[in-house]
Amino acid sequence: MSRKMVKKCLVRLPDEIKAWLAQEASRNASSQNSEIIRCIRARMDMLQQAKAAG
Repeated sequence: MSRKMVKKCLVRLPDEIKAWLAQEASRNASSQNSEIIRCIRARMDMLQQAKAAG
């Protein structure tokens, strides 16, 4: 992803979500940022499929 396509976004997370995010990032050997993107994309895909199903 090019730097021109990246936008910063400050997100405040409850402690339990931050802890889960850190655990998932460690488990998947990825960054917390990558985990956030993965979760958002999964949700986007789910909504797109639901929309297509009608």
